[in-house]
Amino acid sequence: MSNLKEMEERYAVLARELEDKTKAIQGEKRTPSDEEREWSGTIIAEMDDLDKQIERERDQDKIERAIERAKESRTRIVRPNPLNITGDKKGFRSLGEFLQAVYVAGVSPRVDSRLSYQPIETRAATGMSEGIPADGGFLVQTDIAEELFKLAHETGRLASKCRSVPISGNSNSMKINAIAETSRVAGSRWGGIRAYWLNEAGTKTSSAPKFRQIELNLHKLIGLAYATDELLQDSAALESVIRQGFGEEFGFQLDDAILNGTGAGMPLGILNSGSLVTATKDSGQTATTFTATNAINMWARLLSPAKPNSVWLINGDVTPQLMQMYLGVTSGMTYVYVPPGGLSAAPYGTLLGRPVMEIEQCQTLGTKGDAYLVDLGYYVLGEKGGVQSASSIHVAFTTDQSCFRFVMRVDGQPILNSALTPFKGSNTLSGFVCMETRS
Repeated sequence: MSNLKEMEERYAVLARELEDKTKAIQGEKRTPSDEEREWSGTIIAEMDDLDKQIERERDQDKIERAIERAKESRTRIVRPNPLNITGDKKGFRSLGEFLQAVYVAGVSPRVDSRLSYQPIETRAATGMSEGIPADGGFLVQTDIAEELFKLAHETGRLASKCRSVPISGNSNSMKINAIAETSRVAGSRWGGIRAYWLNEAGTKTSSAPKFRQIELNLHKLIGLAYATDELLQDSAALESVIRQGFGEEFGFQLDDAILNGTGAGMPLGILNSGSLVTATKDSGQTATTFTATNAINMWARLLSPAKPNSVWLINGDVTPQLMQMYLGVTSGMTYVYVPPGGLSAAPYGTLLGRPVMEIEQCQTLGTKGDAYLVDLGYYVLGEKGGVQSASSIHVAFTTDQSCFRFVMRVDGQPILNSALTPFKGSNTLSGFVCMETRS
């Protein structure tokens, strides 16, 4: 199916069929059968495929219209092509090669066909008009953009452990339905479901779950770089600086937002979320310390389902405290973190069986947030389109520099909006636990 109108009409038909079926099932107040679930899954899969085809077709139409407008309205002065880029329509081999092509397209009449046309693996241009560098520049080719986003995850260490959801199409936000559960007390599980032991002829009481919505609204993470004409002649050097520098910085900022984000213009971080549980320090505990009982108390406040996938996140200042942590009195104490071979052997690297990660975004020793015990599967991270890039030769024209801009659109927040009250006991539980201030 290649006609855009036909694809849009087919998409609308499928959407109406799915909506009608859903309303019918809801009107009958029943759950879908296996056959109905299979049917809806097939419909949704076809709609997703059509959505991608429609987006590609629309992007291609935009590029073709931009090229025609450029031919009609622009007469460019012929200049030599300093990099002698051919018209090969294959994908770019590297980020440096892509940036060189963008630069040449802006200063000469020679526009690399890999920028002007859109094979499957290439994204369209951004800005007022795609295909014209001076009016907006070009997006990073898809495979290069994914590589840079992957670098951010690998360098960042936390983002790849979160529950990731893509935001696609023309949307800049996503709403995710969730169970509104804040307590495990009878009558509150699943937000209100309750089962009864009932005597014969006893009266039945109905109950139902409660729901809420998690809303992700994309925020922009931006990187800006200037490159001299001389640097642009060296693809390897440029690629190394751009990929490593911005990859590490994007990863750092993602980690910082996941832990410390305010939720205003950025993701909501664990430290500022309503679902964070703060464990109480020891009675009479010395300032700026982290003890074995602190760790045990944090473990006790972590939700049981979160424990198998949990990880300790600590500031490097906490590491010496781990090395000296012990249980028992001095005469019979047992070190908790150091193996039987002592400091001459490698530390375990785990505490209560869970890995320990030093993260510089954690707070300093003695401050709330210096050590966390978390299951990052309880944090949802939404992103759209990976990393995009645009360039301009006009921003710093008088100094022979080109400006390159990188943008990542993301949002995130904890899945739980509050800690859970347990079925038995008085201490709340969560997928995120930290220690209160000890200063």
